[in-house]
Amino acid sequence: NQEEYTDAEKLERDFTLIGLFGMMDPPREDAIEAIKVCKQVQIKPVMITGDHRQTAVAVAKSMKIYEEGDIVLTGQELEGIDETKLSDMCEKVTVYARVSPLDKLKIVRAWKRRGKVVAMTGDGVNDAPALKQADIGIAMGITGTEVSKEAADMVLSDDNFATIVKAIEMGRWIYDNIKKFLLYLLESNIVEVATMAILVLLGFPLPLLPVHILYINLATDGLPAIALGLAPPEPGLMNRPPRDPKESVFSREIRFLLSLIVPIHTLFFVWLFFSNIGRSLEAARTVLFLSFVIIELSLALNLRSIRYPITKVKPHKWLLLAVLWEVFMLCMIISLDVLRGVFQLVPLSSQDVAILAFSAILPFIELELVKRLAPNSLIPESELRA
Repeated sequence: NQEEYTDAEKLERDFTLIGLFGMMDPPREDAIEAIKVCKQVQIKPVMITGDHRQTAVAVAKSMKIYEEGDIVLTGQELEGIDETKLSDMCEKVTVYARVSPLDKLKIVRAWKRRGKVVAMTGDGVNDAPALKQADIGIAMGITGTEVSKEAADMVLSDDNFATIVKAIEMGRWIYDNIKKFLLYLLESNIVEVATMAILVLLGFPLPLLPVHILYINLATDGLPAIALGLAPPEPGLMNRPPRDPKESVFSREIRFLLSLIVPIHTLFFVWLFFSNIGRSLEAARTVLFLSFVIIELSLALNLRSIRYPITKVKPHKWLLLAVLWEVFMLCMIISLDVLRGVFQLVPLSSQDVAILAFSAILPFIELELVKRLAPNSLIPESELRA
């Protein structure tokens, strides 16, 4: 009878329960590990979902987002909380359930009121306002809508949360290398200009010829500087707290090292020229030129890591190859009469060789002593405060 099959009350009776069938979409293992790394580096993960409160808490617990003592808020509860009050309590809230698009926007604003850098992930049209409001909006490349992708600052091509953590690690790695690169180039150029200026102002002849200056810049600002920019990540990179976004790239440790190294190297070069000018101008220029190149190459090896001793973080192969190549070229310039004539250099005495050997050791003495005796001076101020 057709009516019996369309009447739910007649159909749903006299049943016998023979079992239950459950389905779940378990969290990815790499996502759980990524959450762990986030907490390790003081990045607070928060779950915002449209799912039921209990479902959200169960998933958050399995991913270690929710812990005992954390607060869970639903969209209905959020309606009765203004942004100021939410801003005061948002650090204790790890799960938001049954939320609307406006609720997501409200949560992002609450975090920003606390002066935090906020990253928001989403894939739907209703996520677009919050993605746009966040400091870093992150959309899903596979399942995400075009609207969410347009509103986001970054699109994940694999829809994997762990990729965000890898991006953070890569960003820290690149930023570290930029600081090394800048420190190296600034030191070499400031010392070069300061030495030339002081000696000229003291009435000495030009201490370096244009060909010397050109080669120093090519040898030190070329391959070694590029190799520093390609340095692998340092150990403990993801154990550091987030950097203060207001902190300059010329941070505390960069300023400290420049204030230490620049005066020492400048005075050393001035003394070197002054002590050799009595022999001849060519001899003084030879020692000064070679010492400039050797000290900068030695400094490049030591700047493989700003904070760790060279015994812990050894120079990588590209840096070693760059330095070895420049040493080889320097040996060719000194050894071959033709090149020595082009650079207007004189043969080296045993005293000159001893001075050059000391020049190679000097950066090791300076930086290794600082790294071992005053390691806190090589840590950014924002990291020390954390």
